[in-house]
Amino acid sequence: MDIELIKNAYSFSKEKSLHHRYICNDHIVSLLNNLPSNFRVDVIGESVNGEDIFSVTVGKGEKRLLLWSQMHGNESTTTKALFDVFNFLASNNSYAKAILNNCTLKIIPILNPDGARAYTRVNANEVDLNRDAQNLTQPESLVLKTCFEDFKPDYCYNLHGQRTIFSAGKSNNSAIVSFLSPAQDEARSLSKNRKIAMEVISVMNNALQQVIPNKVGIYDDAFNINCVGDTFQHKGVPTILFEAGHFPNDYAREETRALIFNSLLTSFNYITNNNVEGEGYESYFDIPANEKLFFDIIIRNADVNGEILDIAIQYEERLKENSIIFVPKIQKISKLENFYAHREINANNSKVLDAKNGALKVESENDFVLINNQKTSLYL
Repeated sequence: MDIELIKNAYSFSKEKSLHHRYICNDHIVSLLNNLPSNFRVDVIGESVNGEDIFSVTVGKGEKRLLLWSQMHGNESTTTKALFDVFNFLASNNSYAKAILNNCTLKIIPILNPDGARAYTRVNANEVDLNRDAQNLTQPESLVLKTCFEDFKPDYCYNLHGQRTIFSAGKSNNSAIVSFLSPAQDEARSLSKNRKIAMEVISVMNNALQQVIPNKVGIYDDAFNINCVGDTFQHKGVPTILFEAGHFPNDYAREETRALIFNSLLTSFNYITNNNVEGEGYESYFDIPANEKLFFDIIIRNADVNGEILDIAIQYEERLKENSIIFVPKIQKISKLENFYAHREINANNSKVLDAKNGALKVESENDFVLINNQKTSLYL
């Protein structure tokens, strides 16, 4: 399935009712209710606060794929992409029909509906579900465990979103999409199931390189059995971590959403048409490791108390009136020659002050700054 076909598929599949960053059950229930009859929608459990956790099952093939999104409630990009995928699979496209004839997909669009509603990483008990795979203290964790055990997947897709801080390697390239074939033991052994996941990731990376060259990264594979991906990999099921990252100027994550759609369809098509044995895993190691080299804004060459320094600003995402706002906060004031920014401002050795002509402070919120007595906005 080539890039142009996927682009065309996305143009008719994008679910236009879902947009920007705030996605909770309120946004998806009507969409689930309107899926075609060959999509089975089930309530498979409840959250801490009693919200329904849904699954969608579609397809009749022997290859079984389990996907879940918004385990972290504030990571919604992959949820949007899943509904785009639903629209594609509901179409008469020949690739969609082939996928459904060869695969059975079980998809949990929002695993953590309380976190999604509050726009928090954690659930209502302030537990990170991705660190609860062993203790299983939370109802949402038990829902996923039961789903995994009952469905008996051949592949697991752990769908997440990542912050704007990541670069693809030690470069001035944002890690727009990142992947990981999680470790399954302390030795990070290259087991067959890990290699299978690596092979599928390599295929997705090859497709993405055609549209975002040098902007795909790999997460660190240090083993943590408390993480869901590591646990499922430990159980012998090829598991793929997806991380939807930052496309330039795309704080709504709409461009990244299209790239996740691209990756999902690429992987489904590959699994549909191949008996994946892990033999094509080696190019996985050509993908650069993620580094934390980005800030949202860097003000370069600022006069700070007579010293020429750089000022790094990061946006803090906050839920306000059912939408996400981005609050600029000072993160660092130092020499930052080894860091990059999604937006750079050159102060040209001028004094940089806050709105009251005071000194900037780390952790302070600033909607704008004064550079040589001229107001400069830090808003998006």
